[in-house]
Order: sequence, then C-alpha cells, then structure tokens
Amino acid sequence: MELQTLLPEWIQPGTFAYNVVLFLIITTAALVIGWIIRKFFLVRIVDTTQRYRIRKMLNLLGYVLIILVAILIFAEQRSYLTLSIGFISAGIAFALQEVILSVAGWISIFSSRVFKPGDRISMQNVKGDVIDVGILKTTLMEIGEWVSGDNYTGRIVQISNSAVFKGAVYNYSTDFPFVWDEIAIPVRFGSDVQKVQEILAHVIKEYLLEYSRFAAEEWKVLVRRYLIEDARVDPIIYTELTDNWINFTLRYVVDYKKRKSTKTKLFLAIHQYVEASQGRVKIGSATYEIVGMPDLSIRDQKNKH
Repeated sequence: MELQTLLPEWIQPGTFAYNVVLFLIITTAALVIGWIIRKFFLVRIVDTTQRYRIRKMLNLLGYVLIILVAILIFAEQRSYLTLSIGFISAGIAFALQEVILSVAGWISIFSSRVFKPGDRISMQNVKGDVIDVGILKTTLMEIGEWVSGDNYTGRIVQISNSAVFKGAVYNYSTDFPFVWDEIAIPVRFGSDVQKVQEILAHVIKEYLLEYSRFAAEEWKVLVRRYLIEDARVDPIIYTELTDNWINFTLRYVVDYKKRKSTKTKLFLAIHQYVEASQGRVKIGSATYEIVGMPDLSIRDQKNKH
C-alpha cells in the first residue's frame, strides 16, 4: 500500500505540512546521531583541547546541515517559504535583538581573536578563564572575588557575547602571555642599602631572570605586529624615601597564571636573605611618635573633689 493512501489529504507529499514533518524527522535524526558521536566516540579522545575543538566543529557542521536541509525541503514551497521568512524577520527584529547581537559578538570573537578558550579575561566586571565560547554566551571559570590572588572560586559564569560591544574586554594571555607585577620591601633607616641591593639581585637572578628573557622575545613579536613602543621587560628596582623607611619596589614580568606563586617565592627568598644578613638589613614597620600629652594632674584633682 502506497504512502499517499495512508496519509490524509492535508499532509500528502509536496504539501507544506508534509515538508514540516519531514524536516522535523531529519532534524531529530541528526540530533540523535550527534548525541551518539559525543557519547561514544568523543569521550575516547584523551587530548581535551582536541576533543573540545572537534565537538565545536561537529556542532557548527550540524547547524549548517540543518539549514541546508531546510532550504532543500522548502525550496519548492516558495510562497510558504517567503511568508515564513517574513514572519521570522519581523519577530527577530522585534524580540531577538539581543540574540542577534550575541551571534554578532560570537563572530567578532573568532574573527578578530578577542579571546579564545583557555585565555584569562576580564569582562563585565567578571574575571576568569574562558572554558567555552558558544554562539550566544561565553562561559568563564571565575577567579578572585572572595578568594585572594588569582585562584578559582568554583563558580561558572556565563556572559552574553554581546558584551564585547558594550564594554572593555581585558585579555591577560592573547599575544602576550605575561603581565607586569611588583612587590614592595620596606627597609629601616640605618640598614645596609648596598646589602639590600645585593639581596634583590640574588632574587632576580634565581627566580626572574630566565623568564624575563623569554618575555623579551615575546615582546619583540608583539612590537612587530602592533604599533607599540619597545618596552623594558627585565626586572627593575625602584627606591623611595618615606617618613618611616626606605621603600624598595621590585617590578618584573610574570606568567599571568603564576602571579601569586611567584610573589610567594620572592617574599620567602627575601626573608631568608634578610635573616642571614645578621642585622645588616632590617624590615621596616609603622612607628608612631608622641609629641605631646595632655596635663592629667588637673583632671585628677577635679576627680578627687
């Protein structure tokens, strides 16, 4: 028995309803196949970066195939297709402005390399590592907030891709995978300043010099790519006299993911060198000088009476 005799007249092959049902069946089959691929094949890929890229490529390919199937199925129903496009366009213009802007942001993110998965960014007052870039939203693993340093909070934050058009996007890693950081060491007056400089020189050589050489090479690449001046990336020591101590500031470049750990190593090393200086170097602390006291004898006499 033929299919046409089993179906009612309004859903016969070639009608608009038939094409809609056929499109839904093909779309459902495509989604099921995609789920099977992700469930049983992608999990076997050990490299997380490769698995992520393949999954995103399959998703994009699925969207393209669904659009092509819709065009092929409804190509003969031009009157219905034109009417549908008109209604869809009106709805999009009125109600889906944010969605369109998010899709445009997604295109901008990938075309202009604003950021990519794995980058550390700050956007819409949220700081974190990008773990996924979807068509509508970017997903971050949040850092900072109630925890000190650049540690994860455990919260996953989703931000609309339209945010790239509404404010600044700070990227800590694209093209230049390090940032400048600094530590301040207050030293008491009367300490051996030459010894302090020797201590900082030892610390620079032990913990910072090798990475600064790598940073110098990366900065040269950045200078060739962008209109930017050639900056100094090797560690620098600044000295400042204050009312209470001599302030030594060590400025250096560091991997954007190792700011806290590097600072900890530097402070511990400086503390060991200071302790080994046998009093030649002393760390400063806040002091207060009392220049006068009220006359308490008069108040005491009044209290006696």
